[in-house]
Amino acid sequence: MAVCARLCGVGQSRRCRRRQRQNQQVQGSDSDMDEEEEERIVGQKQGDVVVGRGPESGVATAGPSDACEYGSGHVNRRSFLDPTSTGPPHPQSLVELPPELLVEIFSLLPGTALPNVGLVCKKFRQILNTETIWRRRCMAEFGMKEDLRKMELGGASSRDLYVKLLYPYRHILGLWQPDIGPYGGLLNVEVDGLFIIGWMYLPPHDPRVEDPMRRRPLFRIHMWESQKANVECMYGHKGPHKGDIQTGKRDEFSTKCNQTDHHRMPGGRQEEFRTWLEEEWGRTLEEIFHEHMQELILMKFIYTSQYDNCLTYRRIYLPPLRSTDLLLPGLFKGTYGSHGLEIVMLSFHEAYARATKLTGDPNVPAGQLTLDVDLRRPVVLPDLEQQRNIEELSRLVLGVHQEVEREAQQQAKAASAPVSGAAEPGGVCAAEGPEADHGASSDSCQPGSSSTTTTNPTEAQPFVLPLGVMARNEVYPRTCRKCFYGTGLIAGHGFTSPERTPGLFVLFDEDRFGFIWLELKSFSLYSRLTDKLAHAHAPNMERFEAMLRNMQSWTS
Repeated sequence: MAVCARLCGVGQSRRCRRRQRQNQQVQGSDSDMDEEEEERIVGQKQGDVVVGRGPESGVATAGPSDACEYGSGHVNRRSFLDPTSTGPPHPQSLVELPPELLVEIFSLLPGTALPNVGLVCKKFRQILNTETIWRRRCMAEFGMKEDLRKMELGGASSRDLYVKLLYPYRHILGLWQPDIGPYGGLLNVEVDGLFIIGWMYLPPHDPRVEDPMRRRPLFRIHMWESQKANVECMYGHKGPHKGDIQTGKRDEFSTKCNQTDHHRMPGGRQEEFRTWLEEEWGRTLEEIFHEHMQELILMKFIYTSQYDNCLTYRRIYLPPLRSTDLLLPGLFKGTYGSHGLEIVMLSFHEAYARATKLTGDPNVPAGQLTLDVDLRRPVVLPDLEQQRNIEELSRLVLGVHQEVEREAQQQAKAASAPVSGAAEPGGVCAAEGPEADHGASSDSCQPGSSSTTTTNPTEAQPFVLPLGVMARNEVYPRTCRKCFYGTGLIAGHGFTSPERTPGLFVLFDEDRFGFIWLELKSFSLYSRLTDKLAHAHAPNMERFEAMLRNMQSWTS
C-alpha cells in the first residue's frame, strides 16, 4: 500500500495493511496501475498547484512525523511553497487539496484505476461520485460527447454508463469478419451516441464502385431507460427485439437473436427475397438478364439468410502504415464480374503489395489472397495505340511472368546445392534462406530487363484498356502513375483447382487502382473505402500478418 501512503501523505499503517489484505481478492490485474505510473499521473501540474515528489519539487513526502485521520505516522513539514511565506497554510498531502483540484487530478486517471483510488480514504471515495470525472473518462476513452448530459438529465449517470456498458463491452469495439462461409463480410462495432452499435458494411450497388459504402445495423447495446445494459437484435424489418452477445475466446464473439420471428415478412420467403434483392443489388430479379448471375444471387440469399443474425465474428485489423508503402494501405471495394462488388484489404509486405478478400464468393472465398503484386517488377506501358492491343499487353506481362518462373527454378536449384548464396548466371541471386521466397532481395539481384525500368511516380501516363477486355465499370481513369506485374487468384466453384494467373496491377492515384486479369480478359477497378473506423489498426506488423494467416484458415 505504498501508493496509499503517498496519496494520504502518511506512512503505511496497520489499517492500510488490513485494507490491502481485504481487497486483494477483488482487484483485477487489468485495473491495477504501476506505482511509478500513478505517481507520475497524480503528480502532474494542476493550475498553479504542483503535486509532485522529491526534494526538488518541494512536495510533502511520507516521513516520520505527525498523524492523519486515515492512518498513523509522521509527516516531514516541508511546505509546498516558500517556507518563509506569511500567507495562509499550504496543504501537506493530497487529502488536504480542495475538492475541485482532486476532481481535475482524478479525471486524468484511467477509469480502471479509479476504483483503487476510492479505497484510499472516505474523502476520495466521495469525490469519485462526481459525474464530471466519469463524463471525462467516457469522452477520453470512448469518444462520447454531448449526449452524456442528456442521459444524466434522464436519470442515468456517466459512472453507470462507463461501469455497466462501455467498459464491459470494450473488447468488441473495432472491425470483425462474420463467419458466413465463403461470403464473409465486414462488421464495425463503435460507440454511437449512447449506444454501442454493430454496423455491417455493404459495398455499393454493382457496378458503382466509387459510391460510398452502405451500412446496416445488426445489433445494439444500450442503457436507455434502464439500469443495466440491454442487447437488441436489429436484423429484419420489425424494429429492435431481444438479442444476446457472448464473448468466449480472445478476439472472437457471437451474436444470437432471441426472437427470430421478427425477421419474417408477411409475404413469406418470396417477399423476403425481393426485399433483400433490392437492398443488396438495387435491382429486381427481372432486371438481371444474365442467367448465371441470377443463379449466383439466389444461392447467396439462401446461404446467408439461414443464419438469422446468429453469427460468430473474428477480429480483423487495418494494416499499419509504413513510410516505404507505395500508397496508403487500407480497405477498397472492387468489381468481380458476375459476383458484383467485393471488399478487399490492401497491405504491403517488403517488396510485395497484397489484396486480401474480406467479402468473397463461391469461387474464391473471403480470406483468400486475391492479388499478389511484385513491386520490384514495374511494367512500362507502350503508347496508347499499342495499349489497345491485347496481344501487346500479354507479351509484356507474360515476358515478366516467364522471367519470374526462371528465377524460381534457379533459386530452387541453388537451395538444394551444397553451397548456398553464390551468384547464379544471368544476374540472379541464389536463395539464402526461407525469406528468399517472399521477395526479399537487393538491387544487385534485379534482372536487367526492360520491365524493371522505373518512371517518375508522380508523372501521369495515358492509360486505356485493351480491346476485348471486359469491365463492369467503363468509367475508369484514363491516366495512371505506375504499373506492376502481379498474379490474381482464380478457381472453380467451391474453390476447386485454385490457380494464380499473371496480370497487370495499375496504380491510378492514392484512392484507386485496377487489375487486368489476362487469362479471364477482365478488368477489376478498386476504390478506397473512406469511412473513419475507430479501434481498427493493428498494434504492429507481426500481429497483422498473423491475422492474415488465420483469415485464410477461417474460410478455406
